[in-house]
Amino acid sequence: MSMIQFVTFRIDNLLFGIDVLKVREINRVLEITEVQHSPAHIRGLVNLRGQVVTIFDMGIRLGLKQRVISEESHNIVLKREPVGLLVDAIGDVVQTDQDSVEQPPANVSGIESDFMAGVVRQNDELILILSTDKILNDKTPAKER
Repeated sequence: MSMIQFVTFRIDNLLFGIDVLKVREINRVLEITEVQHSPAHIRGLVNLRGQVVTIFDMGIRLGLKQRVISEESHNIVLKREPVGLLVDAIGDVVQTDQDSVEQPPANVSGIESDFMAGVVRQNDELILILSTDKILNDKTPAKER
């Protein structure tokens, strides 16, 4: 039985998870510089210890509203690409066995199912597991802000 760990986070009242092995670090929201003519889900750029990191607004990326930055907001910086995911709040690291990850339903709470890798039931709550590869695979045309 192989175990898998997920970093969990909230967007609105939904609980999401991404594979902990895809995460480089989690940090508070730094000063975000907007980028003109970028897709709506690109919130902007931050300078993270000399590296420029593109910040995705996960609300917009998942088909919800733009995130309002608060004390609880965090960026989840990914390993593969210099990308940070702007989320409302960070949860716990959850460990489960690979077999308990179920196929995602067609449409969960209006979330784009294209980004879903599966769902895990945890303490009467559903963790929506996201595929970072699908989130980064951007086919959204640029538009004015």
